[in-house]
Order: sequence, then structure tokens, then C-alpha cells
Amino acid sequence: DLRVAKVIAAEKVAKADKLLKLEVDLGDERRTVVSGIAKHYAPEELIGKQIVLVANLKPVKLRGIESRGMILGASEGDILQVVTVDDVPVGSKVK
Repeated sequence: DLRVAKVIAAEKVAKADKLLKLEVDLGDERRTVVSGIAKHYAPEELIGKQIVLVANLKPVKLRGIESRGMILGASEGDILQVVTVDDVPVGSKVK
């Protein structure tokens, strides 16, 4: 289940160089997602972006934080780009 989500808050995870904790809005609910993208993005770069979220994964705990989804990104070598979408309502299904 791929859905459009808007990042409403982002912060680094304490004692974890690679992890960011994101709060995302799916339209009908908000979720916390932990993602290993801190080496590629500062938290403030993500706030307000509409991303693609894998929304039907089982929750997992990372560094004591329950993560309820995974954001999609594309990478080549050391470059990582989070998949973003514009002009689509939050919560829309991605096909």
C-alpha cells in the first residue's frame, strides 16, 4: 500500500547518526516513521515535502521508537533521493 504522506515534523534520533524520526500526515491519520536518511537530508529539508510511504508494513521499533511505515527513495552510489510528489492530495494511493 503506497500512499502520499506529508512530512509535518522531522528530527534526528539521539545517538543514531543515520536515523531521522519523521511525523507524517496520511490525511486520515498521522504516523511516526524512522528512516535511515540522516546522512543525506537535514530534518528541516523534509518538512512540508510530500513523500511516498509504504503504509502497510508491520510496525517495528528502531532505537526505542515505533516506526509505522517506510519512505521510498532512489539511490545510486552515495546519492540518495527521497521520492516526492506534488499536486496530489495527501493520502492518495500510488499505483
